[in-house]
Amino acid sequence: MVTFVTVEARAKFSFIGNLVMFAGGTTFIGGDGIPMGSVVEIRHSVVRHNLSIARDRNSTTSQFKSALSRLSDVLASETTRSLVGKEFEVETPLERTTGFEIMQSVGLVPILRAGLALVESHVNLLPFSKVFHLGMYRDEETALPVSYYNKLAESAPVETALILDPMLATGGSATAAIDALRTWGVTTIKLGCLIAAPEGIAAVQQFDSDVDITVCMIDQHLDANQFIRPGLGDAGDRYFGTT
Repeated sequence: MVTFVTVEARAKFSFIGNLVMFAGGTTFIGGDGIPMGSVVEIRHSVVRHNLSIARDRNSTTSQFKSALSRLSDVLASETTRSLVGKEFEVETPLERTTGFEIMQSVGLVPILRAGLALVESHVNLLPFSKVFHLGMYRDEETALPVSYYNKLAESAPVETALILDPMLATGGSATAAIDALRTWGVTTIKLGCLIAAPEGIAAVQQFDSDVDITVCMIDQHLDANQFIRPGLGDAGDRYFGTT
């Protein structure tokens, strides 16, 4: 079951079930104290503009990369909105006021290879973060993820991990990444995507209802081949010019 909520209804609850999505034009952009397991869709003019460039089959590799870079900047500002920190007193040139410092250890976890397109924007906002990589590809016959790279166990786990993947389709790669991070010992996991299918969001929420999902835009559905519609094609191939 998927619960659709309006902005007004969403504001009345600290938590709404396990499956939260946003229908049509309804929007909820961040805010303090985002509950665990929330789904945030960013309906923003800059998102709509650049996503249109990314969707266009006639966009060049350069245009596609530039559009994804700008989308990633917007996404990063939302995926990092509710990171935990502490307040402290700071002296401005005029008076004392309250400052804020992020205290969590944060790991950025791009799913190779398309997830690399989202790393720079997040590193720019979180220069103290660490970057870990998970390599997966989709078996085109089964639409299931196949893992080929994971060296998480070689490091101590971070407190918060941000999984980065441009597209959330079936949810297979995302749930595999979540499973790997939970096994590693991460307690707080967030997932950031540019576009997502409703089926993929439901799959993630059913697998682990404590994972926050932030997506620039929720698309219509998966087709018979498990591709996102309307989608934007293969993000990795288009970003790296290998189409």
